[in-house]
Amino acid sequence: MRRVVVKSLSAAVVLLYLLSFGLDTAYGLGVTPGYLLPPNFWVWTLLTHGLVEERAWGLAASLAMLGAAGRLLEPLWGALELLVFFAVVNISVGLLAALSYFLTYVASFHLDYLFAVRIHGGLGFLGGVLVALKQTMGDSTVLKVPQVRMKAVPMLLLLVLALLRLAALVESNVLASYGFGLLSSWVYLRFYQRHSRGRGDMSDHFAFATFFPEILQPVVGLVANVVHSVLVKVRLCRKTVKRYDVGAPSSITISLPGTDPQDAERRRQLALKALNERLKRVEDQSAWPSMEDDEEEAAAAAKADSPLLPDPGVAGKTPSQESNLISFQDAPAQL
Repeated sequence: MRRVVVKSLSAAVVLLYLLSFGLDTAYGLGVTPGYLLPPNFWVWTLLTHGLVEERAWGLAASLAMLGAAGRLLEPLWGALELLVFFAVVNISVGLLAALSYFLTYVASFHLDYLFAVRIHGGLGFLGGVLVALKQTMGDSTVLKVPQVRMKAVPMLLLLVLALLRLAALVESNVLASYGFGLLSSWVYLRFYQRHSRGRGDMSDHFAFATFFPEILQPVVGLVANVVHSVLVKVRLCRKTVKRYDVGAPSSITISLPGTDPQDAERRRQLALKALNERLKRVEDQSAWPSMEDDEEEAAAAAKADSPLLPDPGVAGKTPSQESNLISFQDAPAQL
């Protein structure tokens, strides 16, 4: 039964793509913001829009994304949790995108924002998968030249899509689907996903500010903390709970719900590896003196500091002769 969810979703994507040659699948199965409102209530489109692809490149991207999810996430989560994640992300993307277009209609009174927009495709779930990979393997290197790590990929792709949208090369629903996929998947994984350690992932490396460059993280973190405090007050998010173990043998232990001991161990190993590489570079740059060199230098210093002794070859001579042989002019200079 392993990867049954991935195989089923992939088969549905291929089937709907083939049907799109004869039917308008984006109209009947994609999210149209106006049709979610009464009296239509096309609520089933919230589940089906992520499976609808009408272009070959979209089909290839969806199949590749589902394959990556099955290979990297399903062994960690299980088939049921992966299916729940797919449903949560797609429903959230459909609702948030429809709400954004409805607010745009309220501001502009253009009916096209309600009835001409079709939200469909796997970009929303692609954003969710990238966020999950940042959580589980964020330090992995995706590109070596230039060096790009997995934790930077979600925002880099968002930047690329934003630039393409500004150049009018992609439609607005593409950017909306991917952006809301990032946001909804992070909220779910951060606060609501159930696992053996509790619920959510409150570790520092998965904070919202870590999606942005380091120069922007303090500002983004401040805004995110304010938003989180508001959501806690309205009970949409839960407050971070810290547990103090005063009976720990070494020191007080602070544990956050959702933090993974394996992740902490992984980060410790990376820190040790970086430290070893740095020490190795220092050793290569400066050679350490050997013990033999130290002994020779110490002997030379002791000989220079000690008073001059008579030559063994002239040990039998009289004191007057010894005084003639030893003079301060012949003594070496002090070191």
